[in-house]
Amino acid sequence: MFFIAAGLLAAFACANAGAQTPSPHAISIPPWFVESFLDFREDIADASQEKKRVMVYFGQDGCPYCKLLMQTTFTETRIVDKVRRSFVPIALNLWGDREVTWVDGRRMNEKELGRLLQVQFTPTLLFFNEKAEVIVRLNGYHPPHRMDAALDYVANRLESKQPFADYMQRTAKESASPKLNEEPFFMRPPYDLRRVGSRPLMVVFERPNCASCDELHREGLRRKEVAALVPRFAVARFDPASHTELTAPDGGETTASDWARELKIAFAPTLVFFDRGAEVFRVEAYVRPFHLASALEYVGSRAYRSEPSFQRYVQARADRMRARRETVDLWK
Repeated sequence: MFFIAAGLLAAFACANAGAQTPSPHAISIPPWFVESFLDFREDIADASQEKKRVMVYFGQDGCPYCKLLMQTTFTETRIVDKVRRSFVPIALNLWGDREVTWVDGRRMNEKELGRLLQVQFTPTLLFFNEKAEVIVRLNGYHPPHRMDAALDYVANRLESKQPFADYMQRTAKESASPKLNEEPFFMRPPYDLRRVGSRPLMVVFERPNCASCDELHREGLRRKEVAALVPRFAVARFDPASHTELTAPDGGETTASDWARELKIAFAPTLVFFDRGAEVFRVEAYVRPFHLASALEYVGSRAYRSEPSFQRYVQARADRMRARRETVDLWK
């Protein structure tokens, strides 16, 4: 059995003295998360025998999005019941040092696994199928109604029937503007994304009826520190469901919907950054203005070339701001 009732936690700890010592988490992890030996070959095989799927959470200390996920989404009874019924939830620390055995037998620590799985945001939830393939990746905070829909998609094994993005568009309804938001810096047709000069290209994928998209325009792009960075980029915006014709950065003639499928755009909004015709970074998570500005600076300054970890870049940026006695608020 993977799930341990709260009253049995002490007995379980004694009986499994050989299990890995948990990495410290500044944000409490719910007791219904599993403390396994972190051998993912066994975890995925055991989950499959119980007709469950493995859900891996990556978090870190001082992460306001992780705190919101744990204290809001993961306290709702229906969410907790679905996770315990259909999943094996395992918590990892993005900077942790516990030893992990990956599905191919390689041993590494938690932070090395985070790099292997290209975890750039916290929280990140990865859902694995029986072949140890990631079928859904949830970057950043997701409110209860969106988490509820995502859990149903994975638990009901719908990945073979419809794309996750299409499912979420139909299922996770939100109160939002029925029209796309406009910005004066958006490129106008014809869309030739090769012709951006020396600037990096930022492509915004967003949909109508998307509350997070509305927030991006209402708050994120209106912040002084964000607005100051936008001119460093050529900026194009597309609805991933539209048939708008465009020339991609690699010169291919395509449509917005076909290109979105090629890029595996699963969330709205998603910001995809290109430099010299190649994708170099993307934001497919709910982020507040501090992290949005950090992402723009990360790409606009070309810092991604010397620092592959966005999280380390964010930490260094916050330290520089504090050294200048500037206020650092990760949430506002």
